Amino acid sequence: MKLMTVIVAAAVLALPALAQAQGKSDRIEKREAAQERRIKQGEKSGALTEKEAARLEKGQARIEKKEQKARADGKMTKKERAKIEKAQDRESRKIEREKHDKQTAK
Repeated sequence: MKLMTVIVAAAVLALPALAQAQGKSDRIEKREAAQERRIKQGEKSGALTEKEAARLEKGQARIEKKEQKARADGKMTKKERAKIEKAQDRESRKIEREKHDKQTAK
């Protein structure tokens, strides 16, 4: 009986930590989706050439691959998350630069 109580208590205490970890993963997913939208919007508006958009999409695919690798063991460590977020930062700057350079699709 005591063992069951301890197990239930441990499970209840672990739930907030799992929810927080999921929240951080959701942040990565949301940011990835936002960057994809920015690329699509740049293509639609003509701010990105086909070549620029393809290169940016390739960068997004590399980040997705890193994320899948990090999740492969069922847990994403802080170090893995930091690397993914840093890669997202770099890609975000690339999107910004490419959308605001002098090259246009029109």
